[in-house]
Amino acid sequence: MKRRLFPAMLLIPMMFSLIGCSAKQPSTDGNPRTIETENSSAKQEVKLRIAWWGGQSRHDYTLKLIAMYQELNPNVKIDTEYAGFDDFWKKLAPQAAANQLPDIIQMDISYLTQYATKDQLEDLSELANNGTIDVRLASPETIDSGRVDGKLYGIPLGVNAMGTTYDAAMLKEAGVSAIPKSWTWSDLEQIAKQMKAKGKVLDHMRFDQFFPYYLRTQDQHYFSQDGTSLGFSDPRYFIDYFTMYLQWYEAGYMRDWGKESLSKLTPEENPIALGDGFMTMAWSNQFTSLQEAARKPLNLTGLPGPNGKLGLYLKPTMLFSIAKSSKQKSEAAKFISWFLNDLEANKLIKGDRGIPISSKVKDALKPTLSEEELKVYDYVTWVEKNSSPMDPPDPIGSAEVSRLLRDMQEQILFRKITVEEAAAKFMSEANAILAKNKK
Repeated sequence: MKRRLFPAMLLIPMMFSLIGCSAKQPSTDGNPRTIETENSSAKQEVKLRIAWWGGQSRHDYTLKLIAMYQELNPNVKIDTEYAGFDDFWKKLAPQAAANQLPDIIQMDISYLTQYATKDQLEDLSELANNGTIDVRLASPETIDSGRVDGKLYGIPLGVNAMGTTYDAAMLKEAGVSAIPKSWTWSDLEQIAKQMKAKGKVLDHMRFDQFFPYYLRTQDQHYFSQDGTSLGFSDPRYFIDYFTMYLQWYEAGYMRDWGKESLSKLTPEENPIALGDGFMTMAWSNQFTSLQEAARKPLNLTGLPGPNGKLGLYLKPTMLFSIAKSSKQKSEAAKFISWFLNDLEANKLIKGDRGIPISSKVKDALKPTLSEEELKVYDYVTWVEKNSSPMDPPDPIGSAEVSRLLRDMQEQILFRKITVEEAAAKFMSEANAILAKNKK
């Protein structure tokens, strides 16, 4: 649920060192120069397009960042496109088909393989190797998460993890004193029952994020390692999860699915922000946006278990990719490098795009963080020690499989199909979709 748990160490603003990307650098004659002005006394105008998804707070600070970059680089003009998560991909698909993708694309790990293998994204290996995109202070493992078949198609903007965001004051008022990080699905059910009596709901758990998490807690996986089939073959995992989900929904623990299906999945639309929800499952980098939208203190803890350590993993919050069709790849790369490494720029991000991949930026940022922002930092630090390795990037066809899963969940909740029928239909059709990846 992009807002939910919800696409992943994704937490405090991605800040990166001031290494060669600093917008103004002293020259040998003492005059400040903008990025690479030493190579040209009269730079030609550069026009870039950038697209991202997110809520209002992300839009606002990203526009400020772009204005900052343009002021430092007067020859660069950047056009912007942004939307909620689902609408973002609906807009991007026809642009890709027309070979008119934005120069810089905020990319999700679940779509990376799809766009990369269709030759729509630039391999950024050389731009990273020659320092145009400075990633020297990021771990190789983090950078490698943006690779598909050995090529670098996305630069992670930060790391995060799925977590539980909740209104502690609301829970306490209802008699729930605390939520331990070792809690279970049974604990969640009891809490939801208590909160329903107070007229408060549990936010829906996004189908394509929490069902895969549940599978991992059972030592199963959503997709096979080679992406040619589902990663589980026993329908009982599907049946157990969605039977539980249906029971909770029909008990009134969640809001009406008709209303839910109209949501754009922005923080402002989340039940916890609207005041009728007590808890949401979301990616850790969304915590500050949710709290800002809710206008009240919130807390962050792990996901229900048992076997939460098997289920949890660190993931790139999101990545920046460059379109293969871009005529300004080098200039797009310079912007990405600045975005990663400029400390002042990252002070505006406030962890919304994940914990910085640059160790220098992360360390420099920590003393400047508010108490609430530190909650995200501390949570991701905890997940580092209480998680398992991330699965490979989602295979081609994953978006189609997830649309199928959403349809199955909707039909289950509307009682148009039984859970057992949905399990058989989903597994048969999903495997057929993924089988196309076989060589």
